[in-house]
Amino acid sequence: MTLPPNFRQVRAFLALVRHLKFTRAAQELNVSQPTLTVQINTLEQQLGIRLFDRNKRRVELTPAGRNILPLMERLSTNMEEVLLAASDITYAKRGTIRVAALPSVAATFLPRVIVDFQAQNPGIVIDVLDVVGEEIIKLVKAEDVDFGIGTRISSDKGIKVQDYLSDSLCAFFPAEHPLNTSMPVVQIKDFAPYPLVLTRKNSSVRVLFEWSMEREGCELNIAMESNYMSTALGMVRAGVGVAILPSAAAELGNMTGLCFKPVESPQFNRRVGIIRKTDRTLQPLADHFIDALLRMTSLRADDSFDYIRHADTVSEPSMPIAKPLVAGTYPGQMCSIASSVSAAPRGVMSRMR
Repeated sequence: MTLPPNFRQVRAFLALVRHLKFTRAAQELNVSQPTLTVQINTLEQQLGIRLFDRNKRRVELTPAGRNILPLMERLSTNMEEVLLAASDITYAKRGTIRVAALPSVAATFLPRVIVDFQAQNPGIVIDVLDVVGEEIIKLVKAEDVDFGIGTRISSDKGIKVQDYLSDSLCAFFPAEHPLNTSMPVVQIKDFAPYPLVLTRKNSSVRVLFEWSMEREGCELNIAMESNYMSTALGMVRAGVGVAILPSAAAELGNMTGLCFKPVESPQFNRRVGIIRKTDRTLQPLADHFIDALLRMTSLRADDSFDYIRHADTVSEPSMPIAKPLVAGTYPGQMCSIASSVSAAPRGVMSRMR
C-alpha cells in the first residue's frame, strides 16, 4: 500500500528541486545531508517511483518527479495553511465562538465584554443566542454552542457549571402601588397577596421563584406569564400585577412610571454560572473568551456568593425612574436597588448581571 508523504518529506523534495544539490538543500532545511538523503529515499520508496536522477556530479528531476512537482507544491501550501489556521485558533486570531446566554446577561454586561474582546482580537466572530435557562442546557449538551452563561436548573451530570455571578430577584410595581413605601426592600409576604406577572416555566427565574415560594408555603396568584422581561414590565405598567424579575430588568426595559425593590430573602438570589458540557474540551478561542469574561468583572462569585459591591443605603420611598438605571446593592443583603447613572460608581454599568 502506497503511503502518503509527510510534511518533512514534502519540504525535503521541494528544497532539493530548488537547489538540485543535497548540501544546499540540507542547509536550507537545517538538517544534515544524510538526513535529507534518507527523507528523499524514503519518499521514493513510499510512492514507488524515482523522483531524482543523481550521481556524484549532478541531481536532476526525473519525468515522474516533474509530473508530481505541482502536486507537491499544492500539498505544501495546504499544509502550511493548516498550520497557520491552527496557530490562529490557538492564539485567538480568527474563528467563531458560539455562546448561549440568559437574556439578562446577553443584554447587559456581555456586549461590553464582546466589544473589548473583539477590539483585541478582530478576527474573532462571536455568535450569541439569547435564550431561557432550559434552552441553554439543551444547546450546550447538543454542542450547538461552545458554552452557556446561565443557571443550573436541575441536577444534570451531562453539564458542569463554573460559579460566576450572583443575580437577585426584585419586585417591580407602579409608582402609585402600595408597595412603594419607605422600606428599601420587600418581604415575600408583602407582594404575595397581589396578582403576579411572571416569566414562563422554562425560564431560570420562574424555576427559582416557584422553588422559593414552595419553601415559604405561599399560594400564588398568577395574573400573567411572559417570555420577555420587557413584556412583563409593560403588564406592570398597565396595572396587571407585580412582576418578579432580575434586577437587570431595570436596564433592559422601559421603567417610566415604575419602581422596583429587592426581595429580602436568600432564596431569591440566583446563581449565574458558565455552563459547559461534561468531558468536552473547549476550543482554545472559547477558553480565551471565558478568561475575558472572568477578567471583566469584579463581581465574580466565590463559594458562598457573598461578595457583591455595596451601594449607599436607600431610606426614601422608591420614586418613578426617568433616567437609565444601574444595579446597586443594599448593605447586608444580596439584592439590588436602584441608583441613577450619574450617581453610580465608575464601571458599575459593565458589571450588571
